[in-house]
Amino acid sequence: MLEKLERINVLYDIYGDLLTERQREVIVLYYLNDYSLGEISEHYQVSRQAVHDMIKRSVELLEKLEEKLGIYQGYFFRKEVLNQAMELLSPGELTEKNIEKLKIILGELYRENEGE
Repeated sequence: MLEKLERINVLYDIYGDLLTERQREVIVLYYLNDYSLGEISEHYQVSRQAVHDMIKRSVELLEKLEEKLGIYQGYFFRKEVLNQAMELLSPGELTEKNIEKLKIILGELYRENEGE
């Protein structure tokens, strides 16, 4: 559950501006401010089911945007590649073998970037 919450929060940070104002407000209240469906429904004077449906549709839209654009996935790929590169560049690790590994890793990063 915590991973799902973190994922939604990151997707919201990336794609939140593409949601409607109401969708953004409900996502913030539910996921960031930890409001219950009942509290949100009282605030907007709609049913709990309407709030639930809006949250569901909003999260589906965030996931669809990620599926098409891949910004979230690309970020974590690049972060992993850069972490591997930094390990190979640490003091005492810059051997001929690690330089070859570094070339491979940076080549992956370059190819990923070319695909965008």
